[in-house]
Amino acid sequence: MTAPTILTRRTAIVAGAAAGLAMPFIARAQPAAIKLGLIHPVTGAVAAAGNRCRFAGQMAVTDINAAGGIKSMGGARIDPLLGDAQGRPEIAVSLVDQMAEAGALGFTGCFASAIGLAATQAAAKYNIPFCIDSGITDAMTTRGLKNVYRLFPNATSTTTDALAALDQINKKAGSPAKTAVIVHEDSEFGTSSAKLQAAALPGIGITVKELIPHATPTRDFTNIVLRIKQAAPDIVVITNYENEYVLLARTLVQQRVPLVATFSIAGGGFNLKFAKEAPTVVENMMDFNHWYNPKDPRALGFRKRIEDAGQVFTWEYLFGYFAVRLMADAWERAGSADKDKTIAALAESTFSDHWLPYGPTKFTNGQNSGCHAVALQFQNADMKVIWPDAFADAPAVYPRPKV
Repeated sequence: MTAPTILTRRTAIVAGAAAGLAMPFIARAQPAAIKLGLIHPVTGAVAAAGNRCRFAGQMAVTDINAAGGIKSMGGARIDPLLGDAQGRPEIAVSLVDQMAEAGALGFTGCFASAIGLAATQAAAKYNIPFCIDSGITDAMTTRGLKNVYRLFPNATSTTTDALAALDQINKKAGSPAKTAVIVHEDSEFGTSSAKLQAAALPGIGITVKELIPHATPTRDFTNIVLRIKQAAPDIVVITNYENEYVLLARTLVQQRVPLVATFSIAGGGFNLKFAKEAPTVVENMMDFNHWYNPKDPRALGFRKRIEDAGQVFTWEYLFGYFAVRLMADAWERAGSADKDKTIAALAESTFSDHWLPYGPTKFTNGQNSGCHAVALQFQNADMKVIWPDAFADAPAVYPRPKV
């Protein structure tokens, strides 16, 4: 991968002018590199997911540079600046300030909504374009910031689509699910998502018995699961980050909670790593999340590249990769890394060079209205698309077979 510059909260970047002095003719002959800030939590409670976003972002930079860079700018290469937000919004703000001072002309990040909200606001002070890779809260693109663009679905569209999927799957099986308990982490991501879910579930004939928030991190879900067991819902709806998702799912199985289904929306731990580690726990769990189009050969090739690199494929790789590709596409079409021209190019983008299960790209106030997540299910320790039919590679197993 392209060698990055790594920033911490306290470090600054010093430009490598010595190389230009050593070979002034060659330096002048090359187009200036475009500095792109990648801000993610690569230490702390959500470090695993943050590292996956960063890995894929760097992979995209490497692919773009290897293919000739930004051709409309004479083959300008992208120079990645890496920053660790540590799961703390104030550190993300500090990193934006450092990277802006170092000459960053674009940003991607930041995995978690709370970090992304802070970082995008900070970037707006400098009018630097910011392509969100992960961060689902609607507020990311509803605050009137002209520099923020998200190729991926927001909380409202994800929840709307998720409940449409659950409604169809449930009705097709004779509507065995009539009640639900919602378990969610208590930051912006989980709280805003849970409110949307609680408001929408009655509309598809599912009564919400209880909303149960929890902190991140949470080390023991026994009391919460016993509370769920007492409420006796048909479905548990889960919205949290990876470690808590996995622990809650394990505890539900350990406590033998009888359920029609476990259903998550953007479930942080719904990934193939969990499936490989605990295949009997995950079997037939359902999630509505970001994924690739399994009918596109490019998608399968991308997954293989990730796996050949020793990684377990998750949706964060799609986020990190295509946020960088979207930014690069804007630079290519603008023929410039000028901030205003790049933002204008993003606003007009019809980016289609991807293998996501989306319709045409169209940005409205920074949000792509053509994007959609899909319903997924663990089947035989692999992840299958079960809805919509246009992208499905397996039928749903629903209700969950009784053990």
